[in-house]
Amino acid sequence: MATLVLAISLGTYIGVLLVDRKKSYERKVEDDKAIKQAKTEYRNGRNFSNRGDLDTAIASFTEAIRLDPNYALAYRWRGNAHLNKNEYDKAIKDCTEVIQLNPDDAVAYTVRAKAYVRKGENDQAIKDCTEAIRLDPNYAVSYISRGLTYNEKGAYDKAIKDYTEAIRLDPNNAEAYRWRGNAHRKKGDLQKAKADYDKAKSLGFDF
Repeated sequence: MATLVLAISLGTYIGVLLVDRKKSYERKVEDDKAIKQAKTEYRNGRNFSNRGDLDTAIASFTEAIRLDPNYALAYRWRGNAHLNKNEYDKAIKDCTEVIQLNPDDAVAYTVRAKAYVRKGENDQAIKDCTEAIRLDPNYAVSYISRGLTYNEKGAYDKAIKDYTEAIRLDPNNAEAYRWRGNAHRKKGDLQKAKADYDKAKSLGFDF
């Protein structure tokens, strides 16, 4: 009798184990499906964003995040889309989420810095740019962003230093020449300003 009870108990245990494994497998299949779909939505969002259709891009990134709540790149691109729509608080929120998911994302710090400077929160913008530069000293955009912030504060020498470093890293960056020209002009050095403006134009910057 004891042997029979033991056999039944063992059979029940094996049955439960098999059911649990099946459920676990089904969950994995569903998770894999959701992640794959999230990547598709993310790619769609990037395409819409690059075409300037920001509302549709945001909708795609939002769907990607719904499917994969830890999709840091989707948050970052959605944050950048919000920035381009002048929705600065939303951009800051998305970039903060990226940084929580991936603290080493220099681009997220730079995008958040752009939102802060447009809100007039220059000190926070400088802090974010400086952290971005620490994480990736070769990312020219971070230097340009910090230079723009120094420019807003009237610290033109610091701005010029950052623009010059951006140019060293990316010699064909027309934006860096354009903004360095502005800083030279505000300092009264019109000859250097003209040289930078001319260089920016030769690289395709449309004034």
